[in-house]
Amino acid sequence: MSKHAPDHHDADLVLKLYDLRRESVMRESRDAINADYWPKNAGEATAILNRDHPLNRAYRQVSTYWEMVYGMAKNSIVHTNYLLENTGEGMFLFAKIEPYLEAMRAASHPRIFQHAEWISKTGEFADTVMNRFRTMIKNR
Repeated sequence: MSKHAPDHHDADLVLKLYDLRRESVMRESRDAINADYWPKNAGEATAILNRDHPLNRAYRQVSTYWEMVYGMAKNSIVHTNYLLENTGEGMFLFAKIEPYLEAMRAASHPRIFQHAEWISKTGEFADTVMNRFRTMIKNR
């Protein structure tokens, strides 16, 4: 369920979310996950869940941030398509783990990435975003 149309509150919230992404620890975590996390199988995907994995802290910060953000859309706090138009990076992370989602849930918690999964299936625009990232990952 999403709001019918975006309004100035959506714009304000998306700008605030953008500011949070610029915070130094968050930026460092995002950079690490975007550059260094490229799982090729379920074992590599779930390894990041171990506290001693070098990317675990960055993964926890980034994945929970995006889950919070996408939960806002799922609960109609922010317009879904407007959010996706301005924050594709979380979908990039979800596209990386999507083939291993069941393994990740079995290894961690049955609801991890529940909001990212939801938003990835919200319609044509989400399909376009996800297909773009799936292609990027496949062609890497």
